Amino acid sequence: MAAVRDNVFPTRMNLTVTKTRLKGAQTGHSLLKRKSEALTTRFRVIVRKIEDAKLKMGKVMQNASFSLAEVAYITGDISYQVRESAKHATFKVAAKQENVSGVLLPAFEADVQSGAGQFELTGLGRGGQQIQKARSVYITAVKTLVELASLQTAF
Repeated sequence: MAAVRDNVFPTRMNLTVTKTRLKGAQTGHSLLKRKSEALTTRFRVIVRKIEDAKLKMGKVMQNASFSLAEVAYITGDISYQVRESAKHATFKVAAKQENVSGVLLPAFEADVQSGAGQFELTGLGRGGQQIQKARSVYITAVKTLVELASLQTAF
């Protein structure tokens, strides 16, 4: 870039203008460098969290599958009862945005509402405890899925 030069008439005014332009360029460069460093550190933290969340996801889904198998063994097929007793969603996902150095990163947030009352009679004859345990394990699994999705959509 040394070959590209501005043809400037050598006056004091042009010297002042050139110095001002140089100062602005240096300030802009330092701001962009700080923004890049902030995004890089955020990216490294997110990659580390993704790795941990994936390992956690395997364990949580294994527990969820096992608890559903316990419910199916003890109570039989309860899918019809669950569909009939579910009137509204108790687990909702909200989308939000996080600001990192002027860059908006998408994020998801899990919102669990107290809806245990609508399933309190499910499995009353047999297996009620296992049904409630399976429900809590699956809520944990979905929370972990939301966390992982939030991390993976960030970058």
